[in-house]
Amino acid sequence: MERMISYYLFTTYVIVGAFLFGTLEGLNTEGQYLLQIRKSLVDNFNNLDNWNSSDSTPCGWIGVNCTQGSNPVVYALDLHSKNLSGYLSPAFGKLAHLTYLDVSFNDLTRKIPKEIGNCSALEFLLLNDNKFEDQIPKEIGRLSCLQSLNLCNNKISGPFPTEIGNLSSLTELIAYSNNISGSLPPSLENLKTLKVFRAGQNLISGSLPPEISGCQGLEWLGLAENQFSGEIPKEIGMLKNLSYLNLVSNLLSGTIPAELGNCTSLTTLALYKNNLEGPIPIELGNLVALEKLYLYRNILNGTIPREIGNLSRAVEIDFSENSLLGQMPIELTKITGLQLLYLFSNKFTGVIPDELTSLKNLSKLDLSINYFNGSIPIGFQYLTNLSKFQLFSNSLEGSIPQGLGVYSSIWLIDLSENSLSGRIPRHLCQNSNLSFLNLGSNQLTGNIPTGILNCKTLVQLRLVGNKLRGSFPLSLCKLVNLSAVELDQNEFSGPIPPEIGTCGRLQRLHLSYNRFTSELPREISNLSLLVTFNVSSNFLFGKIPPEIFSCNKLERLDLSHNNFVDALPDEVGTLSQLELLKLSENNLSGTIPVSLGKLLRLTELQMGGNSFSGSIPAELGTLSSLQIALNLSYNNLSGKIPYELESLDLLEFLLLNNNNLSGEIPDSLLNLSSLLGCNFSFNELSGSIPPFKQIQKMDSSSFMGNKGLCGAPLKPCNEAPPPLLPQDIEENRNRLGKIVAIISAAIGGVSLILITVIIYFMARPIDTVAPKQDKQFSSPVSDIYFSPKEGFSFQDLVAATDNFDDRFVIGKGACGTVYRAVLPGDHIIAVKKLASDREGNNVDNSFRAEILTLGKIRHRNIVKLHGFCYHQGASLLLYEYMAKGKYAYTMKVTENTMREVVLMLTESNKQKGVGRNTYCSPSHDANWDDEP
Repeated sequence: MERMISYYLFTTYVIVGAFLFGTLEGLNTEGQYLLQIRKSLVDNFNNLDNWNSSDSTPCGWIGVNCTQGSNPVVYALDLHSKNLSGYLSPAFGKLAHLTYLDVSFNDLTRKIPKEIGNCSALEFLLLNDNKFEDQIPKEIGRLSCLQSLNLCNNKISGPFPTEIGNLSSLTELIAYSNNISGSLPPSLENLKTLKVFRAGQNLISGSLPPEISGCQGLEWLGLAENQFSGEIPKEIGMLKNLSYLNLVSNLLSGTIPAELGNCTSLTTLALYKNNLEGPIPIELGNLVALEKLYLYRNILNGTIPREIGNLSRAVEIDFSENSLLGQMPIELTKITGLQLLYLFSNKFTGVIPDELTSLKNLSKLDLSINYFNGSIPIGFQYLTNLSKFQLFSNSLEGSIPQGLGVYSSIWLIDLSENSLSGRIPRHLCQNSNLSFLNLGSNQLTGNIPTGILNCKTLVQLRLVGNKLRGSFPLSLCKLVNLSAVELDQNEFSGPIPPEIGTCGRLQRLHLSYNRFTSELPREISNLSLLVTFNVSSNFLFGKIPPEIFSCNKLERLDLSHNNFVDALPDEVGTLSQLELLKLSENNLSGTIPVSLGKLLRLTELQMGGNSFSGSIPAELGTLSSLQIALNLSYNNLSGKIPYELESLDLLEFLLLNNNNLSGEIPDSLLNLSSLLGCNFSFNELSGSIPPFKQIQKMDSSSFMGNKGLCGAPLKPCNEAPPPLLPQDIEENRNRLGKIVAIISAAIGGVSLILITVIIYFMARPIDTVAPKQDKQFSSPVSDIYFSPKEGFSFQDLVAATDNFDDRFVIGKGACGTVYRAVLPGDHIIAVKKLASDREGNNVDNSFRAEILTLGKIRHRNIVKLHGFCYHQGASLLLYEYMAKGKYAYTMKVTENTMREVVLMLTESNKQKGVGRNTYCSPSHDANWDDEP
């Protein structure tokens, strides 16, 4: 019995052991490798649920393909679009029979394992559309059988490894949309079988290697949006099989190589957004298979070669945004299949050829921003495929073809900024497809046609700057797609009707510079999508309705240059999106609402030319985004300038002029570091101008009209004297009295002497016969002028003072009036016209000698006397003009000064033989203290 039990136990052990051994032995080696690979993958959607370790082989697993036969091996692993994350295990390198690996369109990260280079049989490696990082492993160069390598749309960085040139079987290399940098390796020339090379949207730099010409089988070369520089190598012309060349958005320079004309298989040539210059090579006319030619946004010049007309298969040609010139070649009309022609933003001249309208397949035409003149060819209205028609910013004239829109489903028309006249065609929307219409800045007349007003597909209507008339077109409010209406600068008139509130889809409404006369309808508040609203420069009146401020999406609001009255509603502060607010040149009154301080996005605030009163709200200092201007000029504002304005550190222009502001300009404005201009003029400001560069560099006119302001750029501020001690006050008072007495006596004596001398010489009888010597210098004009250096005629003095007009007076005294005169050569002098009660036409020689003597005296306390002029009884003293203010004209005459002057005069007159009774001293009028 025991023997039987032992037998059964042994048999059970054998069976269980055999079962366990068979299970472990059942899953082959490659299955074990795949289970290792699965451990590095995150399969949140259980797409790999049937990868079961109990299977003998993985050949039935999802994504796994095996060979046929008794010993199957894994030759393909396709896990694309399985929502996998995680990373690729180095165990991939153990799948020695693998020829196809696709893990594309997942969320895999980390770097590509270098062990992938061990899969020596691999022909297709598709790793695209993941998040792989780091560099391409150089071990990938071992895959000599690899035909297709797709790495696009990852985060791969670093350069292409030189070893990539060892992939001798490669036909397709796709690596666009990564962060690959460095230059292209010259080893690419070894890829003789390469047909497709796409590496756009990377950071690849350096020049295009000429060695790329070694890729003789290349058909597709896409290297757009990199940082390639230098010239396009002429060797690229050796790629006879090339059908697609895209070098867009690089830094390429130099000329387009003529050798490109040898690539006769090209169907697409895209070189736009570079720095290519020079003419378009005529050899491009050899590309007879070309369908798309994009050369726009370069620096190309010269004319369009006529050989371009040989591109008989061309469908799209874009030469826009260059410096091409000359006339449009007629040969373009030979390209009968042309659908798109863009020549905008060049320097083309001449007329638009009528022959262009023979291109029956043309659907998109843009000739804008050129110098085309003449009329719009009428044949354009017959092009049945025309959908986009743009001729803006030229010099076109005449009328718009009146049949435009009849035969085609045109959706965009922009003929703005020309000199077109006549009426707007009626049929532009006949086929109910028109979305954008811009006819602005022309000379169009009449009304807006009914066909436009009823165009249900219309999205934007721009008719700015014409001579259109009529009332506000209410029919537009029925257009459910209409988002923008711009009717500025026309002759529309009448009221803005309350029904405007039914234009519920409008985002932009511009009616400025018209003749609208009415109150602003409160129904505008129904335009809840309104972003910009401009009714400036009309004849609108009444109060600003507070309801309009419920348009809480408003970003730009312009009500300026109208006749709005009363207070600005506090509700203006609810427009939290507002960036521009213009209320200038109205009759608004009351205080400035403090709620304006809530408009934190405001960049420009224009409120000048109203009747606002009260103080400037300190809350304006919270407008930290204010940059363009803060204009509160020409109002009735009073009080001090709030120091809180210091927070407006982005502000460029601050205009507070022509108000009643008082106090000082706050030093806190030193913080306005962005200020380009300011104006504080014509207020009641006082004190010194803050010493910061932004204000001191500005013109003095920005501060004039403030009696109490001083400092640069105005006159300097007088420094206050140091405080006196009590014991010094009496002493200074006595000293001051003595000085005043001395100066008064001296000045009085000098004045008396000068008056006596002048009267004496004027009273002397005039000789009827002049000495022979004097007769030799006689002149028909009785003008006598003596000056040590300069020579000016009496006529010059009359012209400079406008016949001694009061506008030029800078001082008056008992013996005469002082004028400021600017003489030829910008020489400025002070002219004192002496009062006289007698007439004559001669001056005594002794008085002349005295004036000459005074003219030669130099003393630090005497204003320089230039000379004397006499004309028909008018006696003029010419003095040096002192431009530092009226105190500069004061002659500090003291007793010592007078003694020095008398001694100088005495010595000089002794030498000339002039009598002692002819002394001439400055009168006290010469102080000219009366300068305004």
